[in-house]
Amino acid sequence: MRKDGRASISKLSEILHVSRDTIQNRLDRLLSSGAILGFTIRAHENVEEGAIRAIMMIEVVGKSTSQIIEKLRGIPELFKLHTTNGAWDLIAEIQTLSLSEFDQVLRVVRMISGVLNSETSILLSST
Repeated sequence: MRKDGRASISKLSEILHVSRDTIQNRLDRLLSSGAILGFTIRAHENVEEGAIRAIMMIEVVGKSTSQIIEKLRGIPELFKLHTTNGAWDLIAEIQTLSLSEFDQVLRVVRMISGVLNSETSILLSST
């Protein structure tokens, strides 16, 4: 699935030489255990021409990083999340379609218990 996330259950069954039921059961277990968080598309960065993109640096309290990461993964506008070893504990890449949606994402992140501080920079251009 890492090589081709669009591969059908039939195709995976053929490649792995196991039954379709085996593939479906394994996929169900991976989803329910959280090993697979969901399915999405990977679009070229320029697809969303009017999108607002930003980087948010996040400082967390104590050892609550794992719990905060779990909560952040539930915010679809955070399309990448990085752990760091610098002054900030996490860096989130944000993409929204409007400033009001962007503002709402910032509020949601800042309200998460254990988020001590954050700093956000809107990306003006990329080269």
